[in-house]
Amino acid sequence: MVNKFWFETKNINCFKGGFRVIKNLNLNLAYSENVILIGPNGSGKSSLIELINRNIYPVITNKSKLKIFDKELINLWELRKRVSTVNTDIKNRINPDLQVLDLILSGLYGGFCYIPNKSERDLYKVEKIMKNTDISNLSNKKFSHLSDGEKQISLIVRALINKPDILILDEPITNLDYKSKFFVLDKIDELSKLETKILCVTHNISMITRIYDRVIMLKNGEIIADGHQNNVMNSENLKKLYGIKLEVNKNNGIWTIKRLSNNN
Repeated sequence: MVNKFWFETKNINCFKGGFRVIKNLNLNLAYSENVILIGPNGSGKSSLIELINRNIYPVITNKSKLKIFDKELINLWELRKRVSTVNTDIKNRINPDLQVLDLILSGLYGGFCYIPNKSERDLYKVEKIMKNTDISNLSNKKFSHLSDGEKQISLIVRALINKPDILILDEPITNLDYKSKFFVLDKIDELSKLETKILCVTHNISMITRIYDRVIMLKNGEIIADGHQNNVMNSENLKKLYGIKLEVNKNNGIWTIKRLSNNN
């Protein structure tokens, strides 16, 4: 029987600098679902990404379990092919004069640089994915000439060029203005039609769009809520998550929150 989960944990604890950043994690993530992980700063979101990417390792006991793609020990090269991560730090590593086509093509080589000898096969892959994600109009633009939203989507498309099983988006709309934010949200919704599944990690509830089958709330390294967004997104859970009284509403598929006064 084929395992339906690509990530499985049982009683997992992780430490960084002597501090426990992941506490008794029991979490299974299926190949079939788009998942959004939400929590305040310092909740352990980044540590969970590091755990998935094997940048930190858990304390293993006879009562704990960690499997990625059904393997307790996975080759890091295989992991990098099957899981692509996009975070805000990547933008600082890119030559501002690099054109978008070359940026995306560089993903085939694991770098962020100009590739001088482009094969017809590689160019076809790049042109196809740019067409499928509707960003062909950006092809010849320099990275520095893009809007912040266009930069983010170009990096996301680059991460998809090798057709990973899982795409991890780490705070994809941080520091974006409203126009760029909604541009990125709409594009991510379109990307959900591809075969790659999305794990989005954020503190911003406006990221929770219709494409996410599951919402997980994380606080102080522990899961405090997990389920379908219509069941998880409520005032009680958000008060636990952020420590303040909030009213949450959903209009036309978009979640909004409003702080309540102490008298409410």
